[in-house]
Amino acid sequence: MSRHLIDVNLREVHKIIKSTPTSDGDGVKIRRVAGFNNRAFSPFLMVDELKSDDKADYVGGFPPHPHRGIETLTYMLQGHFQHEDHMGNVGQLRSGGAQWMAAGRGVIHSEMPIMQGGELHGVQIWINQPARDKMQPAQYHDFQPETIAEVGSEESGLVRILSGSLTINGNPISGPLQKTGVPATIADWRANRTQTVSLGLIQEHNAMLYVYRGEIDVRGQAVQQGQMALLTQGDALELVAKQESGALLFSGEPIDEPVVHYGPFVMNSMEEINQAVEDYNQGLFHTY
Repeated sequence: MSRHLIDVNLREVHKIIKSTPTSDGDGVKIRRVAGFNNRAFSPFLMVDELKSDDKADYVGGFPPHPHRGIETLTYMLQGHFQHEDHMGNVGQLRSGGAQWMAAGRGVIHSEMPIMQGGELHGVQIWINQPARDKMQPAQYHDFQPETIAEVGSEESGLVRILSGSLTINGNPISGPLQKTGVPATIADWRANRTQTVSLGLIQEHNAMLYVYRGEIDVRGQAVQQGQMALLTQGDALELVAKQESGALLFSGEPIDEPVVHYGPFVMNSMEEINQAVEDYNQGLFHTY
């Protein structure tokens, strides 16, 4: 056990969910982990991984489409991502940067992935909005790579904090995104074989780990590339890289409210979903 984690309650793997291949937008190939009705996932709803060295897998991108009731955080490990929305926001995300959007009562946007160096690799995370925020005005912000908080060492590899706050080897670090509807931390850990990191988490928050490269050990349980590990409760997490690895850590305050999901809309009741569909069909999203 690391000296940083003496007398703490270490989290373990509760369940492993394997990502599944699917497509979205204009035929874009992705791998998806969904947890819309899984309280252990909350406040997160879905994680989509886009990874390809073949332009045909994503050339159609994600043409204009609506959202209501969610936040999205798009993080590009390699490649660019072009965002445009009906509010006039245009963002060109570079490798290592992130884009955040709170859809609230309604947004219409398009997203176009762009390969860099012969490779494209990114992740889009859906975060639920509490009922109090689902009909608030939409918001958008991009975070270029130089604004992402980073902590690195020979022993622990590199941690990049995109959202919220995290204690790394005993030191608290905050990311640039602090506006999510409920507290939510998202971080990227990149490590070589045998490197170990100790992370302090809030006991009451849900936490999960998605491995996008290599293999990571969580208290004796291997989590492999393409797998999401739902973690037990606890105030700390110790990760060991079994090979050159990369993983995204998600931790957040659960939202104890009903989740009703229909396509790009996530609300609290079917009546609210029907209203969202009607509002969109009547063109009201363009007026927000």
